[in-house]
Amino acid sequence: MIAPLDFLLLLIAAFGAGCVNAIAGGGSIFTFPVLLAVGVPPVSANITNTVALCPGYVGGVVGQWRDLAGQGRRLAILLPVAALGGVIGAWLLTRTSDRTFMTLVPALVLAASALLAVQEPLRRRLSGGTRRIALGWAIAPVAIAAVYGGYFGAGVSVIFLALIGIAIEDSLTRLNALKQAMSLAANVTAALYFATSGGIVWPIAGVMAVGALAGGAAGGRLASLVRPGTLRVVVVVGGLVLAGYFAFEAAA
Repeated sequence: MIAPLDFLLLLIAAFGAGCVNAIAGGGSIFTFPVLLAVGVPPVSANITNTVALCPGYVGGVVGQWRDLAGQGRRLAILLPVAALGGVIGAWLLTRTSDRTFMTLVPALVLAASALLAVQEPLRRRLSGGTRRIALGWAIAPVAIAAVYGGYFGAGVSVIFLALIGIAIEDSLTRLNALKQAMSLAANVTAALYFATSGGIVWPIAGVMAVGALAGGAAGGRLASLVRPGTLRVVVVVGGLVLAGYFAFEAAA
């Protein structure tokens, strides 16, 4: 039985997660631990978290709509890839035990944070520093990130931003908006799969969805105001904190 205070804490955590996901990524550091703290088992907590935070990505996309201008071709090619990857990741999660799930998470988030930290020099190396990388090179990275997103929503924004930043040359602010759209596609299809497979704690998901939607809208408006260098640091630090937290949980 979830106490009223627990619902309030989940609402606040979801608002923070929606805001942080829109600005940088790693917002589930606010929600997943709270879900565990109120007694939801790990896999069910992750499923509920994925469903609940979907509205936050909607709010983030709306808030960053201006930064998606001129990216129609990218969206047309990459959104279906992200959507399919989300379903595959969700399918894999429903076949994973709680123990295995908690063991894998820290390494995945840590790898994403490290990738983002070396994103720019790696992108220059791949492109030779003198030519643009073809959009097709972004398909495989988006697919990988989307599968991860469907499998474990926490830190998915970090992974999307890290991988598409290597394959696509653009400002970090515009890539952040593209990342938000990719995250939305992967999370929506994963949530639809979870809705048919069980495991969602619906009263909690409903309360969190309200907070995530408000937080995503607020964060989306702030994202375009953050300097690219600052945004990169925030994402990397957020990913490291997230990895450290789940490593502690796995060892406990």
